[in-house]
Amino acid sequence: MIFLVLLILGLASFIIYDTLHVARIEPEVIVMNSSSPAAAGNSSQGSYKVPDTSSIPKTKEGEMIRYGRKLITNTSKYLGKKGSVGVFLPNSMNCESCHLEAGTKPYCYNFTAVHANYPKFRDRAGMIVTETQRVNDCMTRSLNGKPMDPNSKEMLAILSYIKWIGTGAKIGEKVKGFEPDNLPYMDRAADPEKGKTVFMKNCKSCHGEDGQGLMWTDVKRYPPLWGDSSYNDAAATTRLSIVARFVKFNMPLGTTYKEPLLTDEEAWDVAAFVISQPR
Repeated sequence: MIFLVLLILGLASFIIYDTLHVARIEPEVIVMNSSSPAAAGNSSQGSYKVPDTSSIPKTKEGEMIRYGRKLITNTSKYLGKKGSVGVFLPNSMNCESCHLEAGTKPYCYNFTAVHANYPKFRDRAGMIVTETQRVNDCMTRSLNGKPMDPNSKEMLAILSYIKWIGTGAKIGEKVKGFEPDNLPYMDRAADPEKGKTVFMKNCKSCHGEDGQGLMWTDVKRYPPLWGDSSYNDAAATTRLSIVARFVKFNMPLGTTYKEPLLTDEEAWDVAAFVISQPR
């Protein structure tokens, strides 16, 4: 009987999945350029362009978009241990700690195609997930935090900002440059000891010798990479391949996908060092 119920639920999920047109079909490739949107927020992506922050309308909707951007860049200030809105996170992380340049940096898990691809079926969840659920999933699973009320001003502001970033993206389209490219495997295991050498040479100036990040006023400007103030071991950023390619195309600060500063081996090794630390 239980098996029959599970089978029916599974079939229903796939029917809904198909109805929502969120099947994973490779779209037309759109290539991002490496121009930084940090100041102006206008990273060019071939035929798709992240809108300039100056284009945010001076309306109530625009106020929500701007507030959402603040929540992404200064999450800890609003939602952290001493959050002005409330305590939702027990650590010192910001959304921008992983989604660099307010979620607009090419090849850095940016937000360009998020709104266009949700709701969608996620293998890890085993179900269809909405944008709201995805945001709260990051808050709870990766950061040991509490979920936000789906109808709260903060959640609606974050969703407004993500939607605005994806202005012009086609429904169901997977934008090339949304995430870092895969790295070729080495002919040896990634070595944490070699990675420690890479870290001390290239990373400690921002993240500190102890990996706890550097303080900037009352929030972490450069995020802690391990320990109680960092992300937990359920986060995607504890997977070796994900960290290695993130590092390759984005670290140290100033790196772009066109001009990486680390070799593939250095990226693999330093990733192994970081994820081997306690958290």
